[in-house]
Amino acid sequence: MIDATDELILKELQQHGRITMKALGEKVHLSGQATADRVIRLEESGVIEGYTTTVKLEKNQMSIKAFITLIIKATSHEPLLKFIEEERGCVKKAYRISGEGCYLVEGEFSSSDVMDEFLVKLNHYASYKVSIVIKDILL
Repeated sequence: MIDATDELILKELQQHGRITMKALGEKVHLSGQATADRVIRLEESGVIEGYTTTVKLEKNQMSIKAFITLIIKATSHEPLLKFIEEERGCVKKAYRISGEGCYLVEGEFSSSDVMDEFLVKLNHYASYKVSIVIKDILL
């Protein structure tokens, strides 16, 4: 079970994934070793599945973010899902949804040409509607 200290550790790791165990321990009032032991326990129990890096798009030359609603009429979705998996460079997240479409894909593209190339390939698997992000807004 996760206790209050584990919750503090998780919250801090989500905000500062590269924090040292000593610094994390100071924030949660434990020794560095006790903190490291708890983090290992959280990893081994599957509460922490992994660590990620957030890339600032402007620094990475990625300039176009789009949400693409996919409409598929085929009974087998496997070819589409395989294509999405192969395009992980552009596809950041994909969701199976209800409503207008079957899937919602969040994509990031370095140029309109790259996005067009992706959409031409995507058209072999599904129809789509594209919404381009104008500005990220944090609420």
